[in-house]
This record gives sequence, structure tokens and C-alpha cells, in this order.
Amino acid sequence: MGTRRKARECALQMLFAADVAKMSSDVLTRDYWNELGEPELDEGTREFANRLAVNTLHELEKVDERVRSRAEHWRIERMAIVDRNVLRLAVYEFLYEPTPHTVVINEALEIARRFSTFEATQFINGILDAIKHDLEKEAAKRDKAEKKNEKTNSSSL
Repeated sequence: MGTRRKARECALQMLFAADVAKMSSDVLTRDYWNELGEPELDEGTREFANRLAVNTLHELEKVDERVRSRAEHWRIERMAIVDRNVLRLAVYEFLYEPTPHTVVINEALEIARRFSTFEATQFINGILDAIKHDLEKEAAKRDKAEKKNEKTNSSSL
């Protein structure tokens, strides 16, 4: 298993703990590595896991809004804890990390296969794929608007 996937699994476990215990991110990361974390992981893997977990919690409102927009007939609070945190982690990575979206989806599905059910994996795939398409449409609109602005600015010179 790759070190980035291992980092994502650690981040998922931290998000799970934060969801259940409602602890601050500094206590969360410290306690995770002291009590549950795997000592053989290198510092880079730990830093990536911490960044994913802490920043997902920091951006939780924006991340959850993206999930809500595509989780028709599902309230986030009613989703299984593992499933909602797999989604949160992946959506955070979509929005704030340079990882290609397809890689994010593949990693989320592999983690869901390990920690959740077959049905949940299908559910997660559907939501992440829809969010990926939303983000691609938004990026295309931004690009189009930027090109239009560039054209307008260059013609006014």
C-alpha cells in the first residue's frame, strides 16, 4: 500500500475520532499518533495525514455543503460515520489539494472498500463523481470568463 493511501487512512481515522469525540484538531492529532498511529510511518506521511485531517475539519462547512449538494435525500448526520468522513476527506482533497480528481476518487473507493460496505462504496462513488463533474463545470466557466475578460482588456488597449 502506498504511503499517501496510508496517510489518507490515518486521516480518516482522525476524522472518525473527531466526529465521535468532538475534540480539537491539535488534541486529535497528538492523541492519534500517541495512541493509535503507526510508528513506522515516516514524517512526510504523518504530515500529509495531519494536513488532510486538520484542514478537512477547518473547511468542514464548505466540504459538507458540497456533499449536501449531491447527496439527494441523505442528511449528512444520518450517513454512516465512516462514509461521511470518506466523502469529507475526498471533497476536501478535491477543493484544496493538487491531487487529480480521478486519483482522489480511486483512493476514496479503495479506503471505503476496506472500512465500509459494498453498497457504501457505490454511494460514495456516485456522490464523488457528481461533485467532480460540478467542479469541472465550474472550472470551465471560470476559464471562459477569464478569456472573455482578457479579450475585453486587450481590445480596450
